[in-house]
Amino acid sequence: MDIPNKDNQFPLAHYNKLVFLKNIISQPNIVVGDYTYYDDFVNPENFIRNVKYHFDFVGDKLIIGKFCMIASDVTFIMNGGNHLSKSISAYPFAIFGGDWKDAMKDKTYPYKGDTIIGNDVWLGYNTTIMPGVKIGDGAIIASNSTVVKNVEPYSIVGGNPARLIRKRFSDESIQILLKLKWWEWDIEKITQSIKILTGNDVDALKNLYNM
Repeated sequence: MDIPNKDNQFPLAHYNKLVFLKNIISQPNIVVGDYTYYDDFVNPENFIRNVKYHFDFVGDKLIIGKFCMIASDVTFIMNGGNHLSKSISAYPFAIFGGDWKDAMKDKTYPYKGDTIIGNDVWLGYNTTIMPGVKIGDGAIIASNSTVVKNVEPYSIVGGNPARLIRKRFSDESIQILLKLKWWEWDIEKITQSIKILTGNDVDALKNLYNM
């Protein structure tokens, strides 16, 4: 078998704008699965620059699954960008010190938890993902969308704010796919199943593995 190497930073010969993302990530608060790629018009290092307000002291993580497809200019807004939203003013007085240094005493900024992108997720060009959003396995996010709430598995969403356009498969087929979790198979088994995985016959995949 001639299987692409998950540890190859630039998996496409003679093209240095697409990377297997985990191979350029060194920050412990960003976790990326095998074969997830990022394609950038200019420089794939821009991925790190597009993870905004990701401060160590906040403690949130960006977790991205396996076999995801991330287009250029996708931006993740993390919890460090949050301001008070239920107070009279959202202004961050305390960061400027002096007589303002105690403005946040007994108060906390909103915290929405880790941002989690499932497996086999396609994030279209110029998508923005807001803090704490969970995107389910197999979802597709249309270009120029802003995702402000969780996305169900195998859903297609788009717009600002992003809304459901349609489900990719029937509810029954989605449950089969979520049970199969093909992205967790060993890479040889995935390779042997490529023709079915690039088709739309969920039953064929189900029957192949006797579900």
